[in-house]
Amino acid sequence: MAASANRVALYAAVGPELTHYDVDVDGATLTRRGTLPLPANIHYCWPHASRPILYVASSDSASGTGGRVGQNHHVTALAIDPATGALSPHGAPIPLPTRPIHMTTDIPSEHILVAFSNPSGLRAYRVNPDGTPGSEVEQEEEIFPGIYAHQVRVRLDNRKVILVARGHDAAGGNPEEPGALLAFDYRNGQLSNEATVAPQGGYGFGPRHLDFHPTAPWIYVSLERQNRLDTFAFHDTTLLAAPVYLKGTLAEPDNIRGRQVVGTVKVHPGGRFAYVANRASSTVEEGGERVFVGGENNLAVFALDPESGEPSLIQHADTNGIHCRNFHIDPSGRLLVASHITGLPLRDGSFVPACLSVFRIGDDGRLDFVRKYDVETGDRQMFWMGMVAL
Repeated sequence: MAASANRVALYAAVGPELTHYDVDVDGATLTRRGTLPLPANIHYCWPHASRPILYVASSDSASGTGGRVGQNHHVTALAIDPATGALSPHGAPIPLPTRPIHMTTDIPSEHILVAFSNPSGLRAYRVNPDGTPGSEVEQEEEIFPGIYAHQVRVRLDNRKVILVARGHDAAGGNPEEPGALLAFDYRNGQLSNEATVAPQGGYGFGPRHLDFHPTAPWIYVSLERQNRLDTFAFHDTTLLAAPVYLKGTLAEPDNIRGRQVVGTVKVHPGGRFAYVANRASSTVEEGGERVFVGGENNLAVFALDPESGEPSLIQHADTNGIHCRNFHIDPSGRLLVASHITGLPLRDGSFVPACLSVFRIGDDGRLDFVRKYDVETGDRQMFWMGMVAL
């Protein structure tokens, strides 16, 4: 949606509740406002491209492949007050067949695309003239969604859609399941001519999220299971089969203390930098309590070569929390906020709560931590967070 007077709202989801914060970009502060309940736990949100509407995907299924299977899955439209950022229901939710893991709209927000993780899937839904979510688009070609889809994105020219399928590590006696990028031609809600990009057959390739460079044909893909950032490129409308650059994201790759994985990746609006979340939250029982075993919870900052797109690691910025599942850059490119899903006790007896961590972004792309805001989550998770220009 178009910005007015450079005002920004931040929305953070804890369980089924979505809380609004005012954002002072110059002061690097957040001010908590109202909270709105949704039909079920919030999994992802995406704003309309030009109207003050936020789409919310929710489900009462638990996160993870072994989680409880619920029965209530929805996309809900929320109206955003352009003056205050306050949220209110806009029309009725539409049902989804199973738990949504990610959603987006096409570039003009004429359709909503929803990715489902287990079973893996991808569906498109019309946006009604009033901005509410509408009926599903019946696909003319069958979609093969790979193994454990985790994100869907639309290229900025609205001609291509990429579904990111993570796959699984070998575990519990089961072999590794390969990951892939599934690229589709896209037109008016129709997904066609599916092509699979899976280096080495997708083995040793566990993509989680991607982001597009704003002006060049480069795609930056975070590999959750390999703690890596891969750079892919388009040749016209063809996504090339192999990455052109492979870069590790960890500060201490030889000091893994539990499950260590990357999260989301975002390219700075100016196109000169990329940011990747390194996440750790494994625990061990000590003294009758589960405590954090350690690991990297930081943001890896990469400078992007303007000629080749090659990323060069320039900083690891501690996020000052446990397991940064989401972070977002404000539309002006001056502020980054990182959200952490839960709190954990440490071995020294202290406790690190879930929080929103605020960073200033320097002209050189480096992050300067300013402050954090603790968030009470109880037995729930802060599963999504994002910023929207008003």
